[in-house]
Amino acid sequence: MTTEQHATYEGRPLPRPADEVVDQGLAFDLGTVVDRRQVLRWLGLGAAAVGLAACGADSGTSSGASSTAGTSSGSGAGATAAGSEIPDETAGPYPGDGSNGPDVLEQSGIVRSDIRSSFGSASGTAEGVPMTLELTISDLANGGAPFEGVAVYVWHCNRKGGYSLYSEGITDQNYLRGVQVADADGKVRFTSVFPACYTGRWPHVHFEVYPDQASITDSTSALATSQVALPQDACDAVYATTGYEASGGNLAAVSLDGDNVFGDDGGASQLATVTGDVRGGYAVSLAVAVDATTTPTGGQLSGDGAPSGAPPGGGPGGPPPSGGTPPAGGTPPAGGTPPAGGTPPAPPS
Repeated sequence: MTTEQHATYEGRPLPRPADEVVDQGLAFDLGTVVDRRQVLRWLGLGAAAVGLAACGADSGTSSGASSTAGTSSGSGAGATAAGSEIPDETAGPYPGDGSNGPDVLEQSGIVRSDIRSSFGSASGTAEGVPMTLELTISDLANGGAPFEGVAVYVWHCNRKGGYSLYSEGITDQNYLRGVQVADADGKVRFTSVFPACYTGRWPHVHFEVYPDQASITDSTSALATSQVALPQDACDAVYATTGYEASGGNLAAVSLDGDNVFGDDGGASQLATVTGDVRGGYAVSLAVAVDATTTPTGGQLSGDGAPSGAPPGGGPGGPPPSGGTPPAGGTPPAGGTPPAGGTPPAPPS
């Protein structure tokens, strides 16, 4: 048998080894065409599969960080929808901005990144699972550019559900309150502790955005007042630790959809992205779009002295406290226990 009898083309034996490939006959030509189309078909499917996989990866990333061992993530996008302003919300009865009693924004030292300890004449420190909070402020009136220079005031409750300046036993403290000025990327960062879940409210962090640092002493100059919702997986992990004993039961009794602040959209535009774990602490982040050309509707006191959006029927907020005394019926119950008298307060903000 000669060498020519073993000649092949693309792995297929040539019927006419002595002739050119184009002269191998109709049957060979048809087989070659079919084989090439099959290869092209497979290549096309492969490219499509790769494209779909890439789209799936991008889609998963944009909808929130995935949960991994020891990591919690928000179920929402962790950002305000593109082109949509962060919802205006009530500042609640414990703002400490002068609109309902105490005004911490008038005090020297309020501009700080670590808000775990009190400042000035106070010396207390809030304990709990470590948490960092990063808010990225964008300017919708300027095409969504980073809102450099705005001042962001943040406050939230401690691991027992109490608010400094207002709640029983900590009216002489001002911890878990602070101001930062947005950098060139529109970012502000705070070091804090994970807040509790107290009766009637989904776990949250309050914040106000001011045009600049000089404006923080006048609460009516705020460009936006809103709240950050914390995702349940992180809350579940934190509330299983020492010091948060009441929070687990309180969380089980509420929902994002039923919350008096986040319930209108289930917190879709205010649900933070959270990464980390109990041992190393949690990193909480949210994108906040602000439109300085609109009129803020949140944070102001209504005619009866209660913050706008506060629950009806004697909800917390009442008349502004004098001398730092908590508003009637408004102190979140420490450890989840109703205040003396046995009647639980209406859900606070």
